[in-house]
Amino acid sequence: MIAADAALERLREGNARFTTELGRGGVGRVRGGPLPTVQEPFAIVLGCSDSRVPAEIVFDQGLGDLFVIRVAGNVVAPSQVGSVEFAAERYHTRLVVVLGHSTCGAILAALEELDRPSQQRSPNLRSIVDRVRPSVEGLLHTELRHDRTALIHEAVRANVRASVDHLRHGSEILERLIQTDGLKVVGAEYSLETGHVDFFDP
Repeated sequence: MIAADAALERLREGNARFTTELGRGGVGRVRGGPLPTVQEPFAIVLGCSDSRVPAEIVFDQGLGDLFVIRVAGNVVAPSQVGSVEFAAERYHTRLVVVLGHSTCGAILAALEELDRPSQQRSPNLRSIVDRVRPSVEGLLHTELRHDRTALIHEAVRANVRASVDHLRHGSEILERLIQTDGLKVVGAEYSLETGHVDFFDP
């Protein structure tokens, strides 16, 4: 574990390197010149907060390319829906990707809660688990309950599908943009083991 003061210093040093690189032309950071002054993201990514899945790096994109919303378990709550609506309307971004990932901690927590309910979680953490629960609960009544690895894999995908479905059908604004203006919402899973993203719900 790194102490808070050391972590803060690490961030300061990283930003110093970033701004120095920008001063030298920003190789690999900013495409086509200086820092963008307007946003024109070509995709919206609703992903997990997991520190190993930064969308800009996973998709090799630069500043201004992606509108990224991150929350544990890539769950959809009103603030996430509102963020997607904002980007889709304000920036006319026409692709939304719900990006889950292998061995997601929020999925594991939901499965553990279903196996052994606990009263120890904070109400805020419980709200995330409760949003994941409906998408994975049914899997425990299938043959997958005998294969933990396969269960987790399918649970990750079921949770992504639930978030995709919520975005497609849980917002009048997004529904209208899907029906009349070419908005597309797709699901995907990032493999922590290989780095590959599988767009499995186009």
